[in-house]
This record gives sequence, C-alpha cells and structure tokens, in this order.
Amino acid sequence: MINTKYDVIVVGGGHAGAEAAAAAANLGASTLLVTMNLQTIGQMSCNPAMGGIAKGQIVREIDALGGLSGIISDKTAIQFRMLNRSKGPAMWSPRVQSDRWRFAEEWRLSLEAIPKLDFFQDMVIDLIVEGEQIIGVKTGMGVEIHSKKVILTNGTFLNGLIHIGDKQYGGGRAGERAAVGITERLIDLGFESGRMKTGTPPRVDGRSLDYSVMEEQKGDDVPEKFSFSSKTAPLKEQRSCHITFTSAEVHETLKEGFDRSPMFNGAIQSTGPRYCPSIEDKIFKFADKDRHQIFVEPEGWNTVEIYVNGFSTSLPQEIQEKALRKVKGFENVKIFRPGYAIEYDYFPPTQLSHSLETKLVKGLYFAGQINGTTGYEEAASQGLMAGINAVRAIKEEEPFVLSRDQAYIGVLIDDLITKGTEEPYRMFTSRAEYRILLRQDNADERLSPLGHEIGLLSHERIKEFELKQSKTESLKKWVKDYSISPQEANAILEPLNLSPIKQKLKFERLIARPQLSFRDFANLSALIELIDSEGISQENIDRVEIEAKYSGYLEKEKEAAAKIDRLEDLKIPIDFDYRKLKSLSYEAREKLSEGKPTSIKQAKAISGVSPADISVLLVYMGR
Repeated sequence: MINTKYDVIVVGGGHAGAEAAAAAANLGASTLLVTMNLQTIGQMSCNPAMGGIAKGQIVREIDALGGLSGIISDKTAIQFRMLNRSKGPAMWSPRVQSDRWRFAEEWRLSLEAIPKLDFFQDMVIDLIVEGEQIIGVKTGMGVEIHSKKVILTNGTFLNGLIHIGDKQYGGGRAGERAAVGITERLIDLGFESGRMKTGTPPRVDGRSLDYSVMEEQKGDDVPEKFSFSSKTAPLKEQRSCHITFTSAEVHETLKEGFDRSPMFNGAIQSTGPRYCPSIEDKIFKFADKDRHQIFVEPEGWNTVEIYVNGFSTSLPQEIQEKALRKVKGFENVKIFRPGYAIEYDYFPPTQLSHSLETKLVKGLYFAGQINGTTGYEEAASQGLMAGINAVRAIKEEEPFVLSRDQAYIGVLIDDLITKGTEEPYRMFTSRAEYRILLRQDNADERLSPLGHEIGLLSHERIKEFELKQSKTESLKKWVKDYSISPQEANAILEPLNLSPIKQKLKFERLIARPQLSFRDFANLSALIELIDSEGISQENIDRVEIEAKYSGYLEKEKEAAAKIDRLEDLKIPIDFDYRKLKSLSYEAREKLSEGKPTSIKQAKAISGVSPADISVLLVYMGR
C-alpha cells in the first residue's frame, strides 16, 4: 500500500524532477517522485550530451551546491570537450557526450540510494488545493496523496502533441502518452498558460554510415570532468563524434516536403527554440546558406544508434529519409526513428517568485520546461532550487535565492521571473553581466560553502573543497609575494621574444601578461619547491593563473554593470532604429524593434536582450 502523506511530492522524473526529488530527500524531507514511467527516469529526450556554452557552467554550479547532474554526467560520459578554448577562460564551457542508457540508469540507481525518497508510477491528473494552499495530488488511478509541498516538473508532457509531416498524435515523447488534467486544473486556479514547440532529429543506424568521408571530432587530449568531487575520474578512453554537412541538393529535397510541414502549413502555431531551429527553419530563414553543419553523435559505448545533431525536423518521414541519403556519408542510411516536433503547454514564469513557488497557490512550485525553458541543464538547475526551497519553506527558513553575480542559475531564474519568456529560454554566457566572475572553473569557490550551509553538500565534499582552497590560497600568496629576479625571468622571456625586465618584479605582474603561463615557469626552482611542499595540483595552478590574468577585467565588469544600473532612466527615442546597430545580437535587434522601449530600464526587461546588448546601446547613445 502506497504511503499517502509526504512532505514533498515531485511530479515528473526528467532532469528537473530528478534533481528536485534528490535535493528534497537529501535535505531530510519525506519525498515522493510520481512519474508515468519509472523506466524513463532521467532519460535524455533529445541529444545525448550534457553541458556546452553556459550550460556547462550550470552543471558545475549544480555540482558545487550538492546536486547530482555533474557526478552522473562524469560516470556516464563517452567523450569530454572543453568548448571555446580559443577564447578567454570566462567563455570556456565543459561538455560531455553521454551514454544515453547509462545516464538514465545511473540516475535511477542514485535516486534509489536516497533513503527518504519513494517512487510511484502513475499520471497525476489533478491537484488538491484548499483555499490558496496545495495539499496534495490525485492520480489517474484515483489515488489521493497528500503533502505539504508539490513540485511540478512535467517537461513536454502537458497536453503534448507530436507532429511528423501531416500526421499528429498525442504524446509527451516518442512512444509515451501525454499528460492531461494538470493544465486545465491550473487554469481553473487562475494561472495563465501558453504553448511552446521543440523538436528532435532522426536517430539512425551507425552501421549504415560512411565515416571515412566525414571529419572526425575527437575528445580533448587531456579530458577533465564536471564534478569537483574526487568520486569521479576523467575519461581514459573516449568515443569520437563526426561532422558532415548538408548541401544545396539536400535543401532542395527537403523543400519538396514544405507543403506538408506542420511548421509551414499552420499545424504548428507555437514558438520553437530560436537557437536550436529545425533544418527546414534554417533553410527558410537562411536561404543564402548553401550548407549547414551536421554533428554525428554516438548514443553510447555499445549501441549503434546515432543522433543526427543539426537535422531536427518534423517533415514527413519519407522526405527525411530521402534528404538524409544526400548528406555526405549518409548515402545508405537506415533510420531507426524519424525526427518530430512536439507542442506542449507551459506557464509564463512571471507567475512565480524567485524561490520558484507560484504566487497564486502556496506550496506549489514549477521547475523546468513548464516555465518555458529548454535544455537539460536549465531544467536540472530549476529542479534543484525548487527542491531546496520546498524543504526550506517546510522548515520555515528563508528561501535560498542566488543573485545574478553569484551564479548562472541566479541569472536564469531572475530572467524568467522578471522578464518572462515567449519562446523557449536557453542560457548563454551573454545573458550574464558578470560572466568573467561566473566561470566554470570557480563554481565550487562561489557556491560550495552555500551548498554546505543549506545542508545539501556533504561534510566529505566540503572538506575536499577546503583542502583545495587552502592550496589555492597558498599559491595565490606566493604569486603575490614572490619577487622574481631579472636573471630568473629573462631566461624565460628572451627565448619567447618578450621584453626583458631590468629589476626584480612581483611574479603576480609577470604572470598577468597574456603571453605567459605557469607552464613557462615550470623550471623555476622556487615554484617547484612550493608545488612539491604544498601538494599543489594543476587545478590550483589553473585557478590562480586565470584570476591573475582577469583581476583588472573583474573590476571593469563590476563597474560596467553598476553604470548600466545608474543609467536605467536614460530615455530612448521612440523612432530609434535598432536594425542599423549590427553590434547588437540578431535577437536583440528583433525584440527591441518589436517592443519599442522608451528607456534603458524597459529595454533591460525584454527577454532576449542581454547585458552586452544594453552596453552596445549605451555606447551608441553616447553614454
């Protein structure tokens, strides 16, 4: 017999639901995870990967707070790459290619290992509300389960509708039914709802591809990992991905199905993700491009299934296959599953507080795609925060809210709550005013003490963090105090054709030079002695070097953010032509032209207008 009373009920077992359930139970709350299919907990519905631009920073932040996404990503990775290495360290973003099966399995096993967490397989069709307070849920089998808090993490399942060409059928994911009842109940309670769209590409048989004509994309030579915990280790072996391209011939073949495309024939009217468009959308919007990149990504260590990243589509199945066969390397392709689009209900997140609790119903929290976001990482971070705050509310503690200068998670939630979103929200580094401060390498320094303070990060993890910090601080102090002689320095500078020094110089000033790194001083006896005596790791060295090079920029970043705040009331002419400002992002030009803000404050409040766009606007206006 199922227990019918819990502290927290989490509805949905995707990335948001899994993190929410783990956080709530690990904080001591009796927690129930209700999902329609226990076999798909933690399933990757779309691409088999975690991290990427800004998303990798979020996974590191989740890990630093005590969440599980980073550890599970490390345990199930098949390839690791640090993206944006050619740019500054603030832009570096970790990404792993994942084993889809192992990822879901590891989530299931990790959740089952949490003592205070129970599971129940059924569809939640109704919410039990008394006055303005949630008190539980009702399932499709008629079971009523009561709780103090409820967290909805329904993903794409709320009245989900799948489109493949001119075929439509209800579903929250291929092979799984849609969730019904919750949207209607929330609307009855006074919530505003909307519809969004996302899509996924075909999955194909890797044995039918010719990799010899594709570009191989290997993992990093020295792979890192997501989690700061010593319980996971970097990969020793990796699987390669591959890159190929569409062509004008592929595009012409795809156009044959445009009259049956739900995107163009009116069957889909909701908004899809701007930065992950379907292949037909790319052909339509970027007609001048004669090719688009396709990433050929393995789904795991042992499966032959391949994810065709960059070929998301809802065109008829026969058109998908005909066009794919004209892609280089895909001439004999066999399709396992066609691509499809899916429409689903979401609830504009301006209806939430920063704790992710709804304003209309006390004790009810939303996390993930129900809030209009897209991406595993964005969903997981919201689930984590909702789980934490549900338990803190039960304990009558203040909500745990991260500010915009503390974490990308803080930027994400603040954007959602204050700006809302009318299209699937995806995190980018450009959305953060403090992106130099919010780097992937220092997420533990920013957030681990907070994770421990709220009770989520274990005693073992905080001890690991403190030991690492003490070593980092020792190196920082040495860098600041050590005076390097001209003899020591010039032996390194002159072979590199760099200006020699004429008198002793603090090592801090020398290492701040962009042309130099700690590697150049590997034979410096004083440095060798410190590293050996203190047991300083490469991670400590990288952290100190990045901060030394960025110290001046950090102050400028804070000053720039403060200046934008001071200029909020600056007026913008109503007839201002944003389209002529090519330095603005394409999205900002579009959104500002449509919204016609009359002040900087109004411009800042428009979803999709980043702090970088505001800076460009201020420069143009002479401020």
